[in-house]
Amino acid sequence: MTQANPMPAGDKATDLLTLDDVRAAAKRIEGAVVRTELMHSITLSEITGADIWLKFENHQFTAAYKERGALNALLHLTEEQRSRGVIAASAGNHSQGLSYHGRRLGVPVTIVMPSTTPSVKVMQTESVGGNVVLFGETFDEAYGHALELEKERGLTFVHPFDDPKVAAGQGTVALEMLAAKDDFDCLVVPIGGGGLMSGMATVAKALRPEIEMIGVQAQLYPSMYSAVTGEELPCGGDTLAEGIAVKKPGDFTRQIIAELVDEVLLVGEPKLERSVSLLLQIEKTVVEGAGAAGLAAVLSNPEKFAGKKVGLVLCGGNIDTRLLANVLIRDLARSGRLARLRVTLQDRPGALYKVMREFNDHNVNIIEIYHQRIFTTLPAKGLVTEIECEARDQSQIDGLIKTLEAKGYSVEMAELE
Repeated sequence: MTQANPMPAGDKATDLLTLDDVRAAAKRIEGAVVRTELMHSITLSEITGADIWLKFENHQFTAAYKERGALNALLHLTEEQRSRGVIAASAGNHSQGLSYHGRRLGVPVTIVMPSTTPSVKVMQTESVGGNVVLFGETFDEAYGHALELEKERGLTFVHPFDDPKVAAGQGTVALEMLAAKDDFDCLVVPIGGGGLMSGMATVAKALRPEIEMIGVQAQLYPSMYSAVTGEELPCGGDTLAEGIAVKKPGDFTRQIIAELVDEVLLVGEPKLERSVSLLLQIEKTVVEGAGAAGLAAVLSNPEKFAGKKVGLVLCGGNIDTRLLANVLIRDLARSGRLARLRVTLQDRPGALYKVMREFNDHNVNIIEIYHQRIFTTLPAKGLVTEIECEARDQSQIDGLIKTLEAKGYSVEMAELE
């Protein structure tokens, strides 16, 4: 892979992170983090046409791989640094991993979060031992304040990704995967700031140079993709994969990825939503959007992965329950099991009853009915009825619509992207 801004000759980022560093990190953190399962998914393999293996990092205590790098960084501190404490800017999994292991080791942890951070994330971080400071409206403002507090209080800053010690800890994921199965054709790894991929690529390319390392980013946040290819793409928006929604990737991690990673793929929101839903339905495991990014890449590029032994990292499972419910319902709509039909009727007795009879004949269950008489362009004697319904599959809905149209009804179906 070409890189947009190469480092000076003789000064390689790969010199700062080696296989030995990751092996040392593995010994350092052994017993304090979960050695998560690597499991074969028969059903996902059938769906994708690839041989899919899943690494369940969402089964860590804080439900994310971030514990590994945070703990490795904490274990590098001197006694004086431990007594003073550490600080980080994070509204996500890094804050919980650092707080949890900081409390366990007796190291005070301060986390600066934007004041706009959802209260559930603040409470989760505080519940595992972090001292949360809310500052600013954006992450950049919170990050700047964290650097100020670092100097004022003599704290040690622990970066969520752009640090060789953190990346070494994250690389232990690949050590465990290749110890359990050494014949992967490729590993597909989510990329935000690049810490996880930097560590994993360092391990994989050292142990098996022929293995393909494929990175994945949300299409709305292609920051690392742009950094290593030189193709400037817009960056921003509301993505389900907020865990990898990073506008500026790390400098150190960018160089590692440019040197060792074969390709970075971009995935859209519908595939991220589909992947979260599939993992819950098939594997009975909850993942956040970032954790589903690897599967989303395989679903988006079936020809690239067909027949290959593919390792996917389910890197995190911290997703808001309301958001998860919304994702699942939207997936049911996309698959045709839920639908909203807009039917134009005449406002007269029995009109709705006749339509309901067709739903009954097609065995389609009605969930909600909405009448609209006022805000419509129809004549005063016309009305629009919106009917949310549940069916076995899309073909059952299509059959109902065909029958209604044959009987003279105008029917529109609400569509999702």
